[in-house]
Amino acid sequence: MPLLDADAIHPIVLPDGTVYRDTVHLKNVIDHPRIEVGDYSYFTHSEKPEDTAQILAPYLGHGCRERLVIGKFVQIARGSYFITSSANHPMSGFSTYPFRIFKPETFGYKDLPVRDTIVGHDVWIGHVAAIMPGVQIGTGAIVAAASVVARNVPPYAVVGGNPATVLRMRYPQEVIAELLEIAWWDWPLDKIEANLVALTEGDLSALRKA
Repeated sequence: MPLLDADAIHPIVLPDGTVYRDTVHLKNVIDHPRIEVGDYSYFTHSEKPEDTAQILAPYLGHGCRERLVIGKFVQIARGSYFITSSANHPMSGFSTYPFRIFKPETFGYKDLPVRDTIVGHDVWIGHVAAIMPGVQIGTGAIVAAASVVARNVPPYAVVGGNPATVLRMRYPQEVIAELLEIAWWDWPLDKIEANLVALTEGDLSALRKA
């Protein structure tokens, strides 16, 4: 039996065999035209699984034009959420009051620019982090707990704070480039599981051989 099950709604089974129901595979509980999620990405919350999209991206209504794109193997901790482009208030005039949402046809609502929010693969988003509109978080990045991410995050960076800034890079740039080229997240599951030691212990030479 494989370690991971892409089709499971609740991916965590406790040692006594109990299914831990607060953690959900996003792909299997979100049915939203503007949200795309890769395999094995999960989110933890205590509400009903069918409410996951609303909890994760509360301003991304079905009529919005921007997208939320989340890669594979992304880990999103409890309380974290995405504020997407449609939540923005106008800031170019004298008032930030969102008059246009009450009568959008008057203001050319459909002509307003929107930006997709994109999360790469194997990203860890810590407890109660907020991701702001249009941000791109690179593969392998770590977002510290309670951070507010208002600008793009490079691959394999560790960011934290409000606004979040780069605290350090996880690896030298040449290692990052090689990891992005190896792209283990695209491997078949049996190959990933056969190389778990290399992945979890940071054995780059073993990953090269695989």
